[in-house]
Amino acid sequence: MFSARKQAATSFAAMKKILIINGHPDRDRYNNALQEAYKDGALETGAIIDKVMLSDLQFDPNLRYGYRKRMELEPDLLQAWEKIQAAQHIVWVFPLWWGFTPAVLKGFIDRLFLPGLAFRYKADGIYTEKLLRGRTAHIICTMDSPVWYYKLGFRETGIRTFRTQILSYCGIKTTTTTYIAPLNQLKEQQRNKHLEKIKALGRKLK
Repeated sequence: MFSARKQAATSFAAMKKILIINGHPDRDRYNNALQEAYKDGALETGAIIDKVMLSDLQFDPNLRYGYRKRMELEPDLLQAWEKIQAAQHIVWVFPLWWGFTPAVLKGFIDRLFLPGLAFRYKADGIYTEKLLRGRTAHIICTMDSPVWYYKLGFRETGIRTFRTQILSYCGIKTTTTTYIAPLNQLKEQQRNKHLEKIKALGRKLK
């Protein structure tokens, strides 16, 4: 029976499609190491891994007309959207800057999470249909503030906004939030321990 359960778990992992979105504008930073650690852990389970590196994408991050006029999506955004649609679990990796995501990540969301794509207004114009329902998310966030101070002093304002007013609004349920902090004070040994922690979370497909 144990063997059958193990086989079933392995079969499920092999089918799970995970997308890692790295929202740091500089690919040569610790966020990239975190992304790779998660990927390495998840690959051990047989999961299918894809990634979007915002530092490599070419697109206008400004939603120039709001929702009044639709901007044509650049090829990189179209490809990224196909990956989001194919994913069952999305891992967001980004630093917390001035209380929220880097501008390139906010622009990525502004340009892609559009009416008709990520959500649809209902007839009353108040409620919406969540078009990305069924997907889950894990947020991995680096910051220089201590975690306790961010939670008590700022009440996780930026991350709560990201979870509720962006992901949940479109139907994506955040199952895990992992903070790596205070990043500017971590020694190499401590950073390596965090990488091992993220790799372990990848093995659990969280």
